[in-house]
Amino acid sequence: MSRPVTLVVVGAGMRGTVYARHAVAAGARVVAVADPDPRRREAFAVEHGLAPEHVHADWTALAAQRSADAAVIASPDGEHADQAVAFARSGHHLLLEKPMATSEADALRIVDAVAEAGVILTVCHVLRYTVYTRVLTSLLAAGRIGEIVSVQHLEPVGWWHQAHSFVRGNWRREQDAPMLLAKSCHDIDWLLHVTGRRVERVSSFGSLKHFTPANRPDGAADRCLDCAVEATCPYSAPRLYLDCLNDPDRTFWPLSVVTSDHTEEGVRRALREGPYGRCVYACDNSVVDHQVVSWEFAGGGTVTFTMTAFTPQEQRRTRIFGTHGYLEGDGTLVKVTDFRTGREEVVDTSAESGAAAADGHGGGDGALVDAFLRAVAAGDPSLVWTDAATSLDSHRVVWAAEQARHTATVVTLPPPPP
Repeated sequence: MSRPVTLVVVGAGMRGTVYARHAVAAGARVVAVADPDPRRREAFAVEHGLAPEHVHADWTALAAQRSADAAVIASPDGEHADQAVAFARSGHHLLLEKPMATSEADALRIVDAVAEAGVILTVCHVLRYTVYTRVLTSLLAAGRIGEIVSVQHLEPVGWWHQAHSFVRGNWRREQDAPMLLAKSCHDIDWLLHVTGRRVERVSSFGSLKHFTPANRPDGAADRCLDCAVEATCPYSAPRLYLDCLNDPDRTFWPLSVVTSDHTEEGVRRALREGPYGRCVYACDNSVVDHQVVSWEFAGGGTVTFTMTAFTPQEQRRTRIFGTHGYLEGDGTLVKVTDFRTGREEVVDTSAESGAAAADGHGGGDGALVDAFLRAVAAGDPSLVWTDAATSLDSHRVVWAAEQARHTATVVTLPPPPP
């Protein structure tokens, strides 16, 4: 880059912090931050050396005029649309955390604003940018399994991750964003990317099966610290968060979401006073804890996608069935079976991924940020792998699946405009 790309960051939580760190490591410069939480924004300001006049509780002043080359929007999901539209109109390129918006109407507002302003929009579909995905898609493009006929894909959310984020945490309420949008739009986008096929018809089933008052054990208290059965509960908050104190990899996430005081006393205080110490059977959660989505491609071919809380937290697992072969992947290894020869080949993508794979998305976070910065520096949107229309397509599959789930119907997606 001839000069550092400059960024304003809206939302100094987990994702905003991660993207900012990757951007600085790649040579960009963070020049301002906006976040309503004083603790988060001050910690962010200290990390990036921001003067007080560049640290804001409210984002609107930053969006009023072009204050940087690009804006990183990593705020709560329901705030994305207004912020993205405002920053696009003032000439900022956009790195927008998924989901792009919580309704189709708001997503269309973003698409229109980006087109009118002529800025680059990159929604954070980080799974597209991993080495594993690049290897897998290259094998498919080379015809190694022939034509894709059907796909099985599993997102194993993990029992404790579900309890942390989607029962006790910020993404627990379906009225804010359904699970499929808040969590699994990663997977829907990835499946469209690797298959390269347009979706025609969608069905879906799923519900909140377990984390309800009806499943509350006898003797359970409203908070884990007071609970007589906490020691035998898989979702014990003390077990989860106190164990994080002994694991440096887990102090940033999930522990920093719970408390900034990383001592036993601090954790216990947070569990006594905050939302993360609540019984998982006595929360105000409403998002599903399991869901199946099925769709049919244009021209034939099918996909089944399963999201479930009731697993270890592992990498996604995918099986792709073709006319000439079979491909199976687990986020690191890709195994290809050739029907013509009976030969099996296993490709280990971990060697090329290296240390970057430890970022939680298999190296995708850093690779996405790098691509976005190159695109902004060059003024070339082709250097990122999605545009506004591509992101809108995958979000429309999510909204169609939710419509199908709630109405017990099969939803037909309209063809793209000519």
